[in-house]
Amino acid sequence: MTPPPSADPSRAELAAESWEALFRAQSALLRRFAADDVWDPISLREYDVLFTLSRRPDRRARLRDLNREVLLSQPSLSRMVERLEAAGLVAREPDRADGRGTVVVLTEAGAAMQRTVGRRHTTSIRRYVGPALDDEELRTLRRLCDKLRLAQESIPD
Repeated sequence: MTPPPSADPSRAELAAESWEALFRAQSALLRRFAADDVWDPISLREYDVLFTLSRRPDRRARLRDLNREVLLSQPSLSRMVERLEAAGLVAREPDRADGRGTVVVLTEAGAAMQRTVGRRHTTSIRRYVGPALDDEELRTLRRLCDKLRLAQESIPD
């Protein structure tokens, strides 16, 4: 009887080494991005929230759904949404599908801020990622990262 792939020690080691490589690459890039002079007047984490909302077809998300996609804890995200709302970059509205819930909505000012900062950030991405990988490697990286992210929904805890 053949053990499942997850029980194979060499596969487990390969998975751990691959994750470590991905994590280290992300950490190195995030340090460079955080040090860039592109984030004024918002922070990298605030940009992450605006960017995440901008990628949604209706530019809105319940707080718990937004929390699944950004790099913040729930309490930190709640406080950040309050600050972004005070700055006019997002609004909170009743959830149309569930009157008891609230959704976070990207405002026009928030979308404009995301585009402005996003253009500067894209220049940094090109500077740090572009020379390291050719076009085919970039396509492969995107495909693999998307596959890994999407698979998490179907993998039991």
